[in-house]
Amino acid sequence: MSPALLFSFVVAYFVILLIVAWYTGRNANNESFFIGNRNSNWMLVAFGMIGTSLSGVTFVSVPGDVGTKAFTYFQITLGYCIGYLTIAFVLIPLYYRLQLTSIYNYLNTRFGMTSYKTGASFFILSRTLGATARLFLVVRILQEAILQNFHVPFVVTTLIILLMILVYTYEGGVKTIVYTDTLQTTCMLAGLVICVFYILHTMHLSFGESISAMQEKGLTKIFVTDPNSSLFFVKQILAGAFVTITMTGLDQEMMQKNISVKTLRDSKKNMVSLAFIMMAVIGLFLFLGGLLHLYGAQQQVTAKGDKLFPELALHHMPPVIAVIFIIALISALFPSADGAMTALTSSFCIDILGMQRRKDWTPAQQKRIRQRIHLGMAFVFLLFVMVFEWIDNQSMIGVILKVAAYTYGPLLGLFAFGILTKRQVKDRLVPVVCVISPILCFILDKYQSVFFGQFQIGLELLIINGVFTYIGLLIISADGRLDRQH
Repeated sequence: MSPALLFSFVVAYFVILLIVAWYTGRNANNESFFIGNRNSNWMLVAFGMIGTSLSGVTFVSVPGDVGTKAFTYFQITLGYCIGYLTIAFVLIPLYYRLQLTSIYNYLNTRFGMTSYKTGASFFILSRTLGATARLFLVVRILQEAILQNFHVPFVVTTLIILLMILVYTYEGGVKTIVYTDTLQTTCMLAGLVICVFYILHTMHLSFGESISAMQEKGLTKIFVTDPNSSLFFVKQILAGAFVTITMTGLDQEMMQKNISVKTLRDSKKNMVSLAFIMMAVIGLFLFLGGLLHLYGAQQQVTAKGDKLFPELALHHMPPVIAVIFIIALISALFPSADGAMTALTSSFCIDILGMQRRKDWTPAQQKRIRQRIHLGMAFVFLLFVMVFEWIDNQSMIGVILKVAAYTYGPLLGLFAFGILTKRQVKDRLVPVVCVISPILCFILDKYQSVFFGQFQIGLELLIINGVFTYIGLLIISADGRLDRQH
């Protein structure tokens, strides 16, 4: 299919998003932008969060990784389920009880202003790196599939995508995103299912026959029982649980949508539903990955990792599948990028600038400042995507999880210490602890063969980071108990 025709479908899809944004963003204010006026439908939020949780990285990297890691990613998915249930019954009740707009206000209530701003700063760093890594992968595919044929530079492609996201999130924020994410998740899942059925039909395989063919190539292995391996199932399940607790439960982007739901009960239902839906969806992505490797071998395609799915969909399948792939890919991109940009804007306005505490700013001034911050976040996204363009990576999902281990670890330690103990900390020393912990983890990771021999540290580095932070907070904590509300 010609790049011009593919581009026309992208434009048509974006026009639909604009219509939804215009309809939902009418009469929106800061309360709409930040938490959707606390009036979001839980079923829409739950369904839309599938797209936000998965992103374009899952759409491309998880199937691509099947060639080297088989179905072992499902071990992490089992951990995800544990993590979602923990969020539903531990963190969400806390957020609702305190009526938080920014979840990091809990740290202010519990420890003090310095801890609060430290937690928010780590979120801003974490989400910026993670979201731009996800954005980079999809922009690179769109660049290679469409825009390079028009001799459009990569930086211009990135700018176009960011402007598209800005246009439909500029006014409505969370209120708009709840609806656009629902549309985009529908398109992404439809694309996933259609690609699965196309390959099965083309290769004349039933479900059972395809599983047998994957088994012959060693692609269906789920559990790794070697304790020394970084893919050992206990490590992966634990890591998956804590990745979810941190990247969802301690993440303003994800919780911003969740606390926009009307009631605590509905918010819990959202999380519990998401736990089981994600297991099914990621299982389907892994199955697609196995099919892609079977189909790629039949077509004698040598592409691997993140490049396998785009290569097959765009050059070895009918034009209609290429269109479906591009729309599904964009649908996977936008929920992670638009929500991240909105959440980062919210966190910077509320947590760093203290917008809700500033009585001298009128609503009009607040809205103007919020819009400028939103534009600034788009510029930051552009810079970081260009950094990833200069760094060549075979699998962006590995990069994202590694970044999460270093940057979400201090948040895990802060919230765990606040929830599990009654001790107060020396607030001014909290940033020192939260900086030292990732540095220690970096040393441990870099020289792990010296420290542990054959034993390999994988994603559980996030847990270790949280433990280091917890111990550091314990060292700087006071013996007395809190007398403030928490």
